[in-house]
Amino acid sequence: MAVARITEITASSTKGIEDAISVGLKRAAKTVRGITGLEVAAIKAKVDGGKVLEYRVTIRITFVLED
Repeated sequence: MAVARITEITASSTKGIEDAISVGLKRAAKTVRGITGLEVAAIKAKVDGGKVLEYRVTIRITFVLED
């Protein structure tokens, strides 16, 4: 039986929400093994003068704990 853990991270991108998710996942994958999924917990944006400057996402990454 597998046991999983969830860790929450925040990532950003000037390109868009999907890119911010990808950036966060790629960075997590550098140090976390056994990633099996993710959940987008929050979407935010940095705005200036009515224009979106940066997209920010908080994602919950699920990974299986090793024996």
